[in-house]
Amino acid sequence: MQKLNFPEYRFRFKNSENKVSIFDRIRKKFVVLTPEEWVRQHTLNFLIEEKKYPESLINVEKLVKVNGLNKRYDIIIYNSDGSIFLIVECKSANVHITQEVFDQIARYNLALNADYLMITNGLAHYYCQMNYTDNQYNFLKNIPNYTVKH
Repeated sequence: MQKLNFPEYRFRFKNSENKVSIFDRIRKKFVVLTPEEWVRQHTLNFLIEEKKYPESLINVEKLVKVNGLNKRYDIIIYNSDGSIFLIVECKSANVHITQEVFDQIARYNLALNADYLMITNGLAHYYCQMNYTDNQYNFLKNIPNYTVKH
């Protein structure tokens, strides 16, 4: 798999039926290793190891209804009160981050109302803080590290 713009992480792999799988520490199972999954697993490790988000507040690949259509988000991090802190959209490294990708995560956020958005293809990472007062997002150099809200 391609080297990504993340720190180096150790992963568990498994081969079966000529398919390589990677262990997902959030879903607690092996999942088929696709280029997008490679990015998703690096992103999860980045959020847990570097940004210190607790695994208990992270959800991966769940259904969300957007305009009556079933969609799947890649990663969500919850606040301890159950509201959504961050939505992450992962693309494979060969997918360019375009306006269409930003539109996709913006549509998801209409249903989810996150504080922050992250878009990554493993090589380029974009971070935004939502400003619901002015209906816009502000680009950031990074997302904040985990802190416990009181």
